[in-house]
Amino acid sequence: MHANLYMMANKRKIINDPVFGFLSIPNELIYDVLQHPYVQRLSRIRQLGLSYLVYPGAMHSRFGHSLGAMHLMHEAIVSLRMKGVEITDEEATSAMIAILLHDIGHGPFSHVLEHTIVHGVTHEDISLLMMERINLDLHGQLDMAIAIFKNEYQKHFLHQLISSQLDVDRMDYLCRDSFFTGVQEGRVASERLLKMLDVRNDKLVVQVKGIYSVEKFLVARRLMYWQVYLHKTSVAGEQHLIKILSRAKEIARNGQKPLSQELFCSPALRYFLYQDVTFDMFSPTSEALEQYALLDDNDVLCAIKAWISSSDKVLSALSKAFINRQLFRGELIDQPLTDEQKKALNEEFAAALGVSENDAEFLWSEHVSTSNTYSEKADTIDILYNDGTVRDISEASEILDLAALTRKPTKRYLFKYRLQ
Repeated sequence: MHANLYMMANKRKIINDPVFGFLSIPNELIYDVLQHPYVQRLSRIRQLGLSYLVYPGAMHSRFGHSLGAMHLMHEAIVSLRMKGVEITDEEATSAMIAILLHDIGHGPFSHVLEHTIVHGVTHEDISLLMMERINLDLHGQLDMAIAIFKNEYQKHFLHQLISSQLDVDRMDYLCRDSFFTGVQEGRVASERLLKMLDVRNDKLVVQVKGIYSVEKFLVARRLMYWQVYLHKTSVAGEQHLIKILSRAKEIARNGQKPLSQELFCSPALRYFLYQDVTFDMFSPTSEALEQYALLDDNDVLCAIKAWISSSDKVLSALSKAFINRQLFRGELIDQPLTDEQKKALNEEFAAALGVSENDAEFLWSEHVSTSNTYSEKADTIDILYNDGTVRDISEASEILDLAALTRKPTKRYLFKYRLQ
């Protein structure tokens, strides 16, 4: 495995995690899931995509995040059991497997592939297909885990621990991403939050004495989005990468052959560049899923380094700039670009690089970043009072008002290739 695994005297396996310390792998089924190639692939995909361009320490993987989320799921189950919530051993194992696999469908650099070389396919779609494939390989032992993941299991609160506005996924990534970026504002009291969890009417609630930890959690999430996840330079790098892959896809689609050869790329990347891959090509046993499972950050970065030497001026210029961290320059704009402004941009880049105006469209990007801290339409975060009443956090909090929590601030950017 791509982690420090040791066998203890009692034969239980542990992993030394930099965020939470020693994490235990409680049984052989979870260990078998961890050893599956689809899960091991996550160690070759960065959790924060291109955020390392801003925060050099942000090199941690989605494998580490999945392990951390599994650990927090175990702690949550222990806490709920202590309060009398009935959770069987099979349910506990299944919930841990479900959270372990919740991000398994992510491609290289997060959502980049969804905007470039696959069509109508989200990482959530892929995650479920990969779970079903692993379930086939393990002879149906993941049936309950998949049901919990899909919110089809009778105990809804188990699904909430995986996907809600106060789930162990968010608790881990806030703690982990804060640790590796050094952005202290993202630190949350995950241990206290888990100890404050309870269940009422098959729904997660937080005991009233944990309300301040919930408030800190929501504020931390808001700050991390704008300081890390939606940092202008990170978004610029992502838009730059999207344009590189889109250009490569255009070359492959048109049959152009730089240097009298096809584009250099790994077999897995070639599979997606040289044909239009759509959702109906995917199934738990399809070639499309197998090829997708072979893609990781290394495929993309290795190809981009080779594309610096491409005879295609646009692909070469974009690739060289990306590798040398000469990322798109971003500026805030108030309104969507008009047709006249788009034409002017194409003319400027066409003249500067000696390419057609159609090709110049790959040298700039208009993008809107948005996030929300809390949504009333999703599973709410409910506070349990000592008298047994339950109130939504937006009503219970004295420092967070509903308008501030539910507002979706947006920033509109124009990103452009650097001519100088």
